[in-house]
Amino acid sequence: MEKINGNHIHDDEPPEVIYVYDALCGWCYGFSPVIMQLRKEFSDKVDFLVLSGGMVRGKDVVPVSHMADFLKDAHKVVERTCGVEFGEKFISDILQKGEAMLNSVPPSKALAAFRLEMPEKDIDFASRIQKAIYYDGIHSDDTHAYGRLAAEFDLNQDEFIKSMNSDAIAEIVENEFKMVESMGVKGFPTLLLKKGKQIDVLVRGYKDYDTVARLLQNALSQ
Repeated sequence: MEKINGNHIHDDEPPEVIYVYDALCGWCYGFSPVIMQLRKEFSDKVDFLVLSGGMVRGKDVVPVSHMADFLKDAHKVVERTCGVEFGEKFISDILQKGEAMLNSVPPSKALAAFRLEMPEKDIDFASRIQKAIYYDGIHSDDTHAYGRLAAEFDLNQDEFIKSMNSDAIAEIVENEFKMVESMGVKGFPTLLLKKGKQIDVLVRGYKDYDTVARLLQNALSQ
């Protein structure tokens, strides 16, 4: 595996799988069942953490219409390869209308706010965000939609939205993007494995569950 220098990691910490994703990454949507199954099967051996990569932000925030032709073909490839389904609401309300803005920052803030409250379910919430975008057809910049998702996990919707919109969460998310960049992650999904003071790249891009599980098992046994 490719090795990355790790800092501030203690030798007595258990191994940790870091799932670096982006809410707007279609391949991450396809990878969602894989990471969910991986955590289910390996949670007794490793800790899990999901981080947002900030794929679409700043000057790259554009309406869906700017990428509609690409997305119309790309989502079909993801469906065929990964076995996930893009919902009719996403296709009709997002792809075909083309008015929704593509912005990774609001869902990243939602994940960061959720992680403060329920860190043990961060992968569940990341998966739910992607289903909301790619199946339910929410707009990626709809803060209230993320509040409704948080309520599904028994969090107070209004308090969650307030947290999402806070300066503290904005700072956390900006630092998260910088952390991901410092680890050399340039594409999504990426799986990293922390063991002691070392961070290794486990997987870059989509891989099926059997492949990922084998790579992780081999890495843990080394």
